[in-house]
Amino acid sequence: MDKPAVAVLFGGRSSEHSISSATAGGVLRAINRDLYRVIPVGITRAGVFVLEDDDADKFAMDADRLPEVVDNGTRVLWPEGGGDRALRVRRADGIVDELGDVDVVLPILHGLHGEDGTIQGFFDTLELPYAGGGVLDSALCMDKHFMKIALEASGVPVSPWVTVRAARWAADPTGVRADAEGLGLPAFVKPARAGSSVGVSKVSEWTELDAALELAFAEDDKVLIETGIDGREIEVAILGARPGHPVRASLPGEIVLTTREFYDFEGKYLGGAGVDVVCPADLPAEVVRDIQQLGIRAFEAVDGQGLARVDFFATPQGLVVNELNTMPGFTPISMFPKCWIASGMTYPALISELIEGALARG
Repeated sequence: MDKPAVAVLFGGRSSEHSISSATAGGVLRAINRDLYRVIPVGITRAGVFVLEDDDADKFAMDADRLPEVVDNGTRVLWPEGGGDRALRVRRADGIVDELGDVDVVLPILHGLHGEDGTIQGFFDTLELPYAGGGVLDSALCMDKHFMKIALEASGVPVSPWVTVRAARWAADPTGVRADAEGLGLPAFVKPARAGSSVGVSKVSEWTELDAALELAFAEDDKVLIETGIDGREIEVAILGARPGHPVRASLPGEIVLTTREFYDFEGKYLGGAGVDVVCPADLPAEVVRDIQQLGIRAFEAVDGQGLARVDFFATPQGLVVNELNTMPGFTPISMFPKCWIASGMTYPALISELIEGALARG
């Protein structure tokens, strides 16, 4: 029997292009070639689909040179729909080659145009199976404002916040500052629709608010200002990959800040000092159980599909959900794989779990 063909899709137009490309390096290195035929498809920063080399080292994370998808002249031609699943590539010289039928897409894309439901809707239209979140949960969780509304409506505790549009900030900065000050210090300012801590600032004094808002508005015209929660930063990995099977939660991990103000881009991906990623977290068994149960509740509150990472603050008053990520960091050193590895699953097996779940959903 032929091996299922998996199109590993990465890169993209968002500010998280390099993170997606680095994730692809880890996935291409670990995916089980005995089980799957792999077709690497990159998306350039301009949104062009290109056929990539099957070379994991090309996309290794390097602080001096972040990986990216460049336009190599090829153009990937997706199936035409109507039951057709033939993938083709037009080479730089204009010749079109057949790549065979694609059985499933593994879209390891972060941010807008990849993690927000748009690419998921495209594949739904073509009737191509894909791993990970669907249209609704991807769109909800990409927009932190609506994610909080959905969670709050389901009784999941979230941190207090105000949402500010760029137009209001321009027209009524005094009112925005007054709303922000009602949240207390410290506060966090973040774009509503970005990830990997891009555009996020911690505000320790209100004199820092204007600069934090301008940084966030550079990423998105909708920004959240949130109350800073004093608690341990705990994350749990969720798998809902296979239809008909119960949603599962991993052992939780913890982000331990030593000298860093918060878990920013450098700390997450570039090996910056001042932060430790610990998994499993040192927590009492009953707290682990509560985190797992609340993580599953949050996942179900947004109609989660496939996978998610749920981020918490564990405070003396209880658990608070910070956010859900429907395509969390998936490099071998990222928290999502680390939590499942600590729970007894290997990195290659985790990739296979996502693929097999997508194939089962059809």
